[in-house]
Amino acid sequence: MLDTNVLISMIFFPGARFDRLLEGISKHHTLVLSSFVVNELMAVTERKFPRKKDDVDRFLASLSYELAYTPLRMKGDMFKIRDMNDYPVLYTAILENVDVLITGDKDFADLSIEKPEILTPAAFSDLYLS
Repeated sequence: MLDTNVLISMIFFPGARFDRLLEGISKHHTLVLSSFVVNELMAVTERKFPRKKDDVDRFLASLSYELAYTPLRMKGDMFKIRDMNDYPVLYTAILENVDVLITGDKDFADLSIEKPEILTPAAFSDLYLS
C-alpha cells in the first residue's frame, strides 16, 4: 500500500527511483490504495497543484491496483500515532491485512506494530526489488 506522500512524489516529482519502485510493485506485488489516500491525493492536488488534476486522473487510471475502502468511523484505540491525520492510512492497511505500507512520513517510523511492515520507498526497493 502506498501513502499519499509517495504518490505525490511519483506524480509531481517523477524520476528513475520512483519509476523503478512502481514498476517493481506492479510486476511482483499487488498495489493497494486506500480511498482515504486517493481522496487526500485529490485534495492536495486541488490545493497545491490545481492545474495538474488531469495528470493525477491519468496517473491513477493507468495503474492497476486494489482500492481499499477507508471507513468513516474507525476504532480509535488500535494504535497510537503522533499525527492523527495519519491514523486512517494505517487503520486501512491493518483492516485490509496489507503486508507493507510504503511511506516517507516519519510519523510512521516510531510505531511498533507487527503488520504491516512500514518502509520508505528506498527501503522497500532495497528489500524487495533488488
